[in-house]
Amino acid sequence: MRGALSRVLSVVVDHSLVVLLVMLLTSAGVVYGVTDLQMQSQADGSDAVGDTEEFQKYEYVQEHYTNRSNGTDDREPAVVYVQSDAGNVLSKASLRGSLAYQRSVLANESVAGALPERGGVVGVSNLVARQLAGDPDATLDEQIAALEAASDEEVRRAVTRTLGEGSTALSLLPNDYEPGTATADSRRMVFQFAAGAEDDAGPRRAATEHLYETARDREDPTYYTLGEHAIASRNQQMNSDTMELVLPVALLAILAVLVFSYRDLVDVVVGFTGVLLSVLWMFGILGWLGVPAGMTLIIGPVLIVGLSVDYGLHVFMRYREQRGEDDDIREPMYRGLSSVGVALALVTVTTAVGFLANLTNDFTVIRELAIGITLGVVSAFVIFVTVVPALKVTIDRLLERVGLDRRKQPLGKSRYLEPLLASGATAARKAAPVVVVVALLLGAVGGYAWTELDRQSYQSDQDGVAEWKQELPEPLAWEVHPYDEHSEYVDQHYRAADQQSRRSSQILVEGSVTAPETLERLHEARESVRDSGVAFERNGKVPVRSPVTVMQAVAAQDEAFARVLRSADTDGNGVPDRNLETVYDELYETAPEEASLVVERADGEYRSVRMVVPVQPSATYDTQAEAMRDAAAVVHAEEQDLDAIAVGRGTINAAESTQTANNILETLGIALVAVFVMLTLVYRIAEGSATLGAVTVVPITLVTALVVGGMYVFDVPLTLLTALLISLVVGLGIDYNIHVSDRFAQELAAGRDVHSALREAVTGTGGALLGSTLTSTGAFAALLLHPHPQITSFGTLVVLALSTSFVVSVFVLPSMLVLWAKAFHDPSPQPAAGSATQATGSD
Repeated sequence: MRGALSRVLSVVVDHSLVVLLVMLLTSAGVVYGVTDLQMQSQADGSDAVGDTEEFQKYEYVQEHYTNRSNGTDDREPAVVYVQSDAGNVLSKASLRGSLAYQRSVLANESVAGALPERGGVVGVSNLVARQLAGDPDATLDEQIAALEAASDEEVRRAVTRTLGEGSTALSLLPNDYEPGTATADSRRMVFQFAAGAEDDAGPRRAATEHLYETARDREDPTYYTLGEHAIASRNQQMNSDTMELVLPVALLAILAVLVFSYRDLVDVVVGFTGVLLSVLWMFGILGWLGVPAGMTLIIGPVLIVGLSVDYGLHVFMRYREQRGEDDDIREPMYRGLSSVGVALALVTVTTAVGFLANLTNDFTVIRELAIGITLGVVSAFVIFVTVVPALKVTIDRLLERVGLDRRKQPLGKSRYLEPLLASGATAARKAAPVVVVVALLLGAVGGYAWTELDRQSYQSDQDGVAEWKQELPEPLAWEVHPYDEHSEYVDQHYRAADQQSRRSSQILVEGSVTAPETLERLHEARESVRDSGVAFERNGKVPVRSPVTVMQAVAAQDEAFARVLRSADTDGNGVPDRNLETVYDELYETAPEEASLVVERADGEYRSVRMVVPVQPSATYDTQAEAMRDAAAVVHAEEQDLDAIAVGRGTINAAESTQTANNILETLGIALVAVFVMLTLVYRIAEGSATLGAVTVVPITLVTALVVGGMYVFDVPLTLLTALLISLVVGLGIDYNIHVSDRFAQELAAGRDVHSALREAVTGTGGALLGSTLTSTGAFAALLLHPHPQITSFGTLVVLALSTSFVVSVFVLPSMLVLWAKAFHDPSPQPAAGSATQATGSD
């Protein structure tokens, strides 16, 4: 590898113009593949879906229970909300305003064409006006005329009659509305648009867009919709704010640190060129190979930019170290590339191994991400050992011909940074065992924090934009989009307008479901869910569907069944607690369709029962899962052969989140073992010391543990995204360690003693590592300004990974290298062999 790399580097330096021309043409061909790039994964996203017990029980429910709400519907409702914080939306003026709004929007061809001929709009204003008109089929014009002709008192009485207890119209009011009253602070109108085919959604989209546009122009009361157009407007503002607020801060941070690190505009431009080409190559190769970009679109550029900046700093700083007062440009560049090239190659291979370990992951999108980032890492290596040095040599030669001196001081050799970087070597010389023990203890504490991390399936932004981010000085302050406030209000006060969108969860009970205590336990579970605050309530009642509620509803209509139910209830609480098989038989005899919704019967045998709980729209999946699991635990009783499990979106997501975390642990283990084996073999062959490779790997485990500890300290939960990033720490952390270990080995081979070799390694290579760390962490720290917690967690985690990797490589790894040298290094002089890294011992 060394010989082949040396020959390539020689061609790059000696024939820089030719190399630039060849690589320019090659880049054009590679980047052309971007035109065929698949943005979205064509797979289902997870080969693991269905592995969890929760998902399998969900499929069981779908197969064995009939559900009338699952029937097909040829309508897709669009909802317009009317809200007034200070007024009354049930007043005559407000109701008349809604009818006028309907007449206005129905004049639009797209709206009128998407509605059925009758029953197209359902609203309180329509129901009240029809009652006043005395005609349930009154036209809109007749409704308006009837409402205008009625007095305020007549309208009030019509409202109270329309919205009495048990009225289906109550679904148009918030859940805290008191039935039979004539005041409310909000209501909604439902436009029953016809559902078109997926490939012909244009008419409905045009109709809902008109509703959105006309609604947002009305104030006092406020009209608004929460459909795709409102979401698109909100996302557009979020993207705009991100581009205007976060991106400039990130670019400014990168520019400031690169200017500080390079202290040369030309080197900044050349380095940025390499970074840009690396990212373009990654996406171009993905396009040529037909690998979907998917998550790589988001995470890929971020990681490749960080690694590319690191590669560039090492190439430039090593070149500066090698160039003396009397040196030309080509020879120092060759020496610098030769000394750092092997380390860059090792970094590339080991980083790729760390990422490719994710190919064992059950999730398709993660496997695709692993391939994408690996291609990006390889692309960065190729660019920074060919294009960047060739461009640097060409430009520097031109500038020096016009009299500009291109000699620059390495970052780590400056008067202020050298003592700081050398402190790691000093600590290693004075107290290496103490440093290692303290670091391992901290790592153990960080590793233990894994068990304490908050586990979430996804971090939602339901809390909105933090107040301090809204109060930042201009132009950094974030705006709160009306959608956020409206969506929060609707989630807290309404259920979805259509059955398909209504959120619910279930408890499935299997086993001896005819045992006397079965329904009593299920009734207690109902109270548990109600007390949790997760269940949807209207007027203090939770509309749960269970065997007991169905029995009570049937008993209210059938006296014969009511007698059976009363005879089976020994304590008079309305819940049968004996002869359940007889009660089930009578329920199926009296109301078979209703019975089949909650009690499973097959071949005359009762196998399971279920309870369906409506869920608050504002309840997160995690709180939903916790509440439903607690309720299921109330029913579960092994001694009575009752097996209860919570089944719903929340519990399925929570189960898959746990599965993801376990999968990531497996991936981490595979990555660490693979990197350990590879580095021990490579260092045994290249340096004559397998143990040096092992010592280089140990800090990666330490970095991973410290990152987990940092997640606990900064309250970063374990989600699919953060778990994935933890698995990528191996790929990030190995970079720093290899550079320090390889430079240490080179200095030992050059004849230095252990401590002077270590000092030279951490001040020379450490300077490039510091510049890389400051650049990347500065850019990612800008993500903390973003209002979405998923983005801020992403930024926090990458900053933790990069900063701890730097600290461990410069301040902890030196102590490990000192201990390694005392145990394995042969201090006798080594034979010189040019610019290549020499053997430092044998073990």
